[in-house]
Amino acid sequence: MKVTNAEKKEKSTVELTIQVEAEEFEAAVQQAYLKNRSRINVPGFRKGKAPRKIIEGMYGTGVFYEDAVNAVYPGAYDQAVKEQGLDDVGYPKMEIVEVGKDGLIFKALVSVRPEAIVDQYKGLTAPKAEPVITDEDVENELKPYITRATRLISVERPIETGDTAVIDFEGFKDGAPFEGGKGENYSLQIGSGSFVPGFEEQLVGLSAGDEKDLDITFPADYVPDLAGKAVVFHVKVKEVKQSQPPVVDDEFAKDVSEFETLADFKKDLGEKLLQRRKESAQSSFENAVMEQLVAHLHADIPDAMVEVQMDRIMDDFRNRLAGQGMKLEDYAEMMGGDVNGMRESSRPTALRQVQVELALSAVIAAEDLQVSDEEIQAEQQRLADQYKLELAQVQAAVAAEDLKRDLLLQKASRLVIDSAVVGEPEKKAEEPAPAEKPKPKRTRKKKAEAAEEPKAE
Repeated sequence: MKVTNAEKKEKSTVELTIQVEAEEFEAAVQQAYLKNRSRINVPGFRKGKAPRKIIEGMYGTGVFYEDAVNAVYPGAYDQAVKEQGLDDVGYPKMEIVEVGKDGLIFKALVSVRPEAIVDQYKGLTAPKAEPVITDEDVENELKPYITRATRLISVERPIETGDTAVIDFEGFKDGAPFEGGKGENYSLQIGSGSFVPGFEEQLVGLSAGDEKDLDITFPADYVPDLAGKAVVFHVKVKEVKQSQPPVVDDEFAKDVSEFETLADFKKDLGEKLLQRRKESAQSSFENAVMEQLVAHLHADIPDAMVEVQMDRIMDDFRNRLAGQGMKLEDYAEMMGGDVNGMRESSRPTALRQVQVELALSAVIAAEDLQVSDEEIQAEQQRLADQYKLELAQVQAAVAAEDLKRDLLLQKASRLVIDSAVVGEPEKKAEEPAPAEKPKPKRTRKKKAEAAEEPKAE
């Protein structure tokens, strides 16, 4: 293999012209023949025994070229990229220039890690909310506890909206029962909207022991057999229940929490809610800072780099679904789409993740950030403790270089965020485009490995 030409192209790509010598390609063709001859029938020869020249005479001299190209291409490509010192970050595009007895010549468009420069990364400005908690907020936090402690009690009166009616029912279409239209001792909360429109409203005013025929027309978007059809439900009310909420006092607080008084319980609910809102405000602030950082990024990002990140997002989502016993294809169908559509919808997220990673890589280079062996070992131990694994298991499963890269990105992110200030970011004035790109503060850039950003939202 030899590279006969290397030419820089737009958007951080390099086109390599790669030649595989005749001898190497001939060996690949011979291997393709040996692999495929058992599947080729040639009159006069036992299956798998026909000489290569006979087969080539029947089907053409290039009958084994496709398999031969597929066999030699990956190795030749990898060797060429390594020889040229390229940091390949995407899927290459290949074009065959010439193939035959003299060997193989192909072009490969290599996506390389772009030079990434940020012209500002310290003192970035982003808005940050200052959370407050009102009495109403605390009362809303209390509501789920009240709901869980609420009991249903039987009452001797007609049904009202909000009551729970215990009913038997059966549906008839054209006088005949239909599948799925029958239930016994069913507890239905009136006003919940859980039954077909018009059903619950017609129960209001009935009492235990009453029976009634309900005229119902199913919605047009209902199941095909019943969509838009007029039916009759015969209903018998067996019991009427109303909700009895608890008395919200100190005894209630003791029952639903570890606190002795309602005041202490509410105080704790308010403090926890305030903490959550502070964490949410900080997270929003940090995301806004990263947005500002990306706005200061100068990088010619190749499309293939984004494509790789899209596949990472999809693989991550596929694995999370698998953990829940679901296939990605089934999920996509359930959501009314397909996997390709889902993948394409991840493009903006993938682009932003690539931009953030490149911007942080530029910060790492500009600040000459380092990670010690001790820091890597501490992270390995943290992961072992978190997932209840042996340290050796973590060391075998996660490459030290990958951990180092993650820790470097975390350091860069922390540096940018810690130096950021709260406020509204300045709007850039619209100016005529300069003749040349603005000079960065520092142009030194270290070669960095690709690293995946936190998973997609």
